Amino acid sequence: MKTISIIFILCTLVGCITSQAIPVNDALNSAEDERRLWEQVKVEQDAIDNSGLLYPDPQLESYLYRIVKKLQAHSIAPDLHIRIKVLKDPHLNAFAYPNGVIYVHTGILARMDNEAQLAALLAHEMTHCTHRHSLRVIRSIKDRPAGIAAVQNTLAKISAVQEVARLLGAAGLTVAVSGYSRSLETEADLVGLDLMSKADYDPYEALELFKHLRQEIEDEGIEGSYFFSSHPNVQQRIDNARNWLAENHTDRQSAQINTAEFQSRLQRVILTNARLDLRRGRFDLAQKTVAKYLKVKPDDARAYYLLGEISRQRDDQDDARSAVSYFEKAILLDPNYPEPHRAMGLIHYKVGKKQLAKKYFESCLLLSPNASDRAYIRDYLKNCQPSGEES
Repeated sequence: MKTISIIFILCTLVGCITSQAIPVNDALNSAEDERRLWEQVKVEQDAIDNSGLLYPDPQLESYLYRIVKKLQAHSIAPDLHIRIKVLKDPHLNAFAYPNGVIYVHTGILARMDNEAQLAALLAHEMTHCTHRHSLRVIRSIKDRPAGIAAVQNTLAKISAVQEVARLLGAAGLTVAVSGYSRSLETEADLVGLDLMSKADYDPYEALELFKHLRQEIEDEGIEGSYFFSSHPNVQQRIDNARNWLAENHTDRQSAQINTAEFQSRLQRVILTNARLDLRRGRFDLAQKTVAKYLKVKPDDARAYYLLGEISRQRDDQDDARSAVSYFEKAILLDPNYPEPHRAMGLIHYKVGKKQLAKKYFESCLLLSPNASDRAYIRDYLKNCQPSGEES
């Protein structure tokens, strides 16, 4: 494997639905191990919430919660308090804790196309909560300390997951890494499809979400199955979802997709996630994400600046020329935006055009005199004294 994200919790679509699901808000005090699980969950969530990885956007969280409530109205636990939190991570992942807190990565939000796909994800994760899957898995682990330690040691060597994985204990690693048994993942997938349909979302959009997951696997070069060999590949999920849809859902005329509102609500997340991909050197993914953003906001200077940065940092053939073009476009759209001025200074400085570089560095400082990197820019300016001819 080249790299791997925290393992996708939307895992399998084979097996049978468990017939005796117990809502999470029924008889919570019935067993000591469940009380211990909830105590551990609180500790882990505090660690995640104080890590700096949360993506703070109350309006987005409100939008996600509204979708969950539509789905939850048809669930076995309509009164369970579900909370949605977003993590700044460009990989396609989401995971749910047994107390109703669902963490969703910016990566999977940015890759989706509409609200129906988002509903597919949330319905699946919510089912893990309402059907008490974490408790059932914890009870099934015979050698829990050794198993958890082994997974933590593995994750410590994988840069793509270190930030989140280091915060997770037994409960978190169960839901975010190992996933659930084949039958429990089947239950979450099939119940999720049913909830989507009953909430008037188009469940066929779940197929598109699975395809995004498959593309992520191809992009990341992930081979084989996940940590547990019982997890089938995404294509199996697609095939089984198609079978369920053929048997249970035929009317798509009145089903909701809600593309316009989804795009409006997710604009900021999409651009943020492109920056995260750029930071990890995933240049092509970052470029595709910005292109997606520009279809909704075609005159955003920050998007063109980001395209310029992608080209500048990738530095392949013709990237320097493309970077200049994107930075010039950003400056044209917003002359008071300082970042493209700094970037133009760096490009001209690199090729020895120090007088041009000096002009852009000075513009950057003028537009942003309190910039955090002002000392860095001033150091460049000191080196931009005329020294012979410039081409």
